[in-house]
Amino acid sequence: MKYLEKYGFTEEDRKKFCDSVADVMLESLEKNKKLVKANIEYLQELGVRNIKEIFFEYYELFLLDHSNFEGIFNQYDREDLVEKLAKNIAIIEYL
Repeated sequence: MKYLEKYGFTEEDRKKFCDSVADVMLESLEKNKKLVKANIEYLQELGVRNIKEIFFEYYELFLLDHSNFEGIFNQYDREDLVEKLAKNIAIIEYL
């Protein structure tokens, strides 16, 4: 999970995450790191500022095919979505 460093995840963040997530999921996130990175970068491009919090809570979302991942977020007004995610990441469950 070292690749997350590029996105502002500290060693402590990664350790805490790895300690709380099932090994099979960690393996999947590592095996599909190219996809995870593409999805993180997409949220960065949108202007989402709390990517770490979103990743920690909804990490399985980052394993979605990139076009499907984009499709979820592209349905909404960009500025409105970024603002709502900053206030409450739980809205992801309703996207």
